[in-house]
Amino acid sequence: MTIRQKLEIIKKMTGLTQAKLAERFGVSFAAFNSWWTGKSNPRPKMRALIDELFLEVTGQKVIPSTELAAKKQVIQHKASGHKNIVDEILRNPDIRDQFILKLTYHSNSIEGSTLTEPDTAAVLFDNVALPNKSLNEQLEAKNHQTALNYLFDFITQKEKISEGLVLKLHSILMNGVRPDAGVYRNHAVRITGVNLPTANYLSIPKLVPEVIKEAAKETKDIIALTAKVHSRFEQIHPFSDGNGRVGRLLMTVMLLENNVAPAIIRQQQKQLYYTYLYKAQTKDDQSQLENFLCDAVIDGFDILERKDVR
Repeated sequence: MTIRQKLEIIKKMTGLTQAKLAERFGVSFAAFNSWWTGKSNPRPKMRALIDELFLEVTGQKVIPSTELAAKKQVIQHKASGHKNIVDEILRNPDIRDQFILKLTYHSNSIEGSTLTEPDTAAVLFDNVALPNKSLNEQLEAKNHQTALNYLFDFITQKEKISEGLVLKLHSILMNGVRPDAGVYRNHAVRITGVNLPTANYLSIPKLVPEVIKEAAKETKDIIALTAKVHSRFEQIHPFSDGNGRVGRLLMTVMLLENNVAPAIIRQQQKQLYYTYLYKAQTKDDQSQLENFLCDAVIDGFDILERKDVR
């Protein structure tokens, strides 16, 4: 495989522009563009960096346990600086609105919504009806906002994660969008683009409570548990639609109940997210998914600490 081919895959998987990739490799745009066009070849050290990133974005890299432990230590340190993250979010409307905007925009975009971030903000906070966008997409944005506000209240009331919560979240998300809101699917489904068997629909009422029981466990490693629960929930695929959004909301509850900031999984990282999720589901190796979630949680702390500028 040529350098250009590897760079094209890296660009597609990361969602980064050529300028951002040049920055990632620590070279000028002109130097990166020269590799891209084939006018020059990177030096051996830089070629090794390209190869390493290529392995990472294609799910072939095994994250060293020391590297993962270091990121989790950073998260623990950040969490220790916040007495009660949910309370902090609710006491600061600007932070609350940023979380609602980012989580809603990115989660819906991952599922194909065409609303831009400014569109989403207008729908959520100004109650604007966008004439050039579908009503369903706008309703889905408002529903996601309602679901997040429900979650914040749920955690404040010190409720425990349950199957009822999962069904309630789906009913809120799909309210007015689907007639089966809040109801498990009664038919077979396939996950588009991957060879991954989903649960037989007759087994769903038994499998979901098992996953939820796991989600409610006390743990010293919430990142590992969240990755495990999320990958299993998505493979069960309990609903006809909305599985990704419900799964990411469940992830948010798990993190917040452990006083950890929500994970901001950005739509530009969709392909990476899917690659690492699939690897966790099929290779008995969730190291890359955990590593990815660590970065997404650190993004969440940036919002909490008003450092987020994206």
